[in-house]
Amino acid sequence: MKDECGICGRVMRTTYMRQCQRCKKLFCRDCMVPDVSTGDPTAMLCLHCARRIVAPRTVSKYSGLESHLKFRAAFTGIVKLSFARIDGLIGSNLPMNAYRDPLWWSNTSTSEHTKAWLDAGWEVQEVNLKEGYVVFKKVRNVAAKSKRRRKTEITQPFTPVPVHMPRSKVPSKTKASKLYARIKNLERQRTMARQPIRGFKPKSQYQKKLFRPDQKPSSRFSTYFLPAFLTVNSICLVLKSAVHTVFYVGMRSLLQQNLLVAGLFGWASN
Repeated sequence: MKDECGICGRVMRTTYMRQCQRCKKLFCRDCMVPDVSTGDPTAMLCLHCARRIVAPRTVSKYSGLESHLKFRAAFTGIVKLSFARIDGLIGSNLPMNAYRDPLWWSNTSTSEHTKAWLDAGWEVQEVNLKEGYVVFKKVRNVAAKSKRRRKTEITQPFTPVPVHMPRSKVPSKTKASKLYARIKNLERQRTMARQPIRGFKPKSQYQKKLFRPDQKPSSRFSTYFLPAFLTVNSICLVLKSAVHTVFYVGMRSLLQQNLLVAGLFGWASN
């Protein structure tokens, strides 16, 4: 797809052209400059927009009135405008002399406001300061300036502008080593995520059987020594009860033997 540059008129592919950040039109790279207001090299402006920023045109205060009269000259010969309407066309307020002095509207003055309607081919026919309006009359036709640019015929064959394509930059060894180290660190973090956190021991199989899943041992004593202590205590209780039983049975049998012996001696003495 091809397009024509708006400044130099060369026809080239759109891939070789760039868009102006201000007017949004396509131009060749030879007709583009960086933004002169900000100095940003990425924001490119065409030569027309750059000239308007560097040296803007001085527009007359009454240029709006002149352009309006030129537009009305195409289909009418008399135009009646109120003072409020003129204020809207020029984008400002008329001076106080325009409301008080009728000479301000004279056609013989060489002031800036008089040149506005005289250059457009109009003259003031009537002024009414009381009601606040003015009547203009067309005295001659003024050729309007055409803004269209004439197209130049292309006689030469298309020759693309040599453009240096940007080369792919090879990353430096330092950046490559940093990236490789970062990847390795991420891999280590993923593999170490399954290992226990430092300071927290995983539960053994004995602890998992001894305690509930939602219960946690309070200290090492309760974890390791409490079960052994309970076992020894239970053994002591069993031995104590066995000793008491043996002692009670022995004493009972001994007492029965003593009573039997005493009975025998008493019977023999009688």
